[in-house]
Amino acid sequence: MSLDELSLLRLRVVADADPTALVRVLERFQNLNVVPRKVLGEVCITGVFHVEVDVTGIAEGTLERIAAKLAETPCIRSASWHRP
Repeated sequence: MSLDELSLLRLRVVADADPTALVRVLERFQNLNVVPRKVLGEVCITGVFHVEVDVTGIAEGTLERIAAKLAETPCIRSASWHRP
């Protein structure tokens, strides 16, 4: 198992199906000059937008702050992180 795999973290966001939701999520990583390993977004038939972002090379505390800030955003319903 590589060091990157050991430090892999996943941000999970549930948002309104708003065109700006994905941009709001990704801009948090842009501000830190971090390129995510993977980004997955899907709009469900209920109109809810699910986003998953896999990242390496950032501290858990940093991702926790990102999730907290995103949760304050009007179009974001919830944001949390975990180790996959």
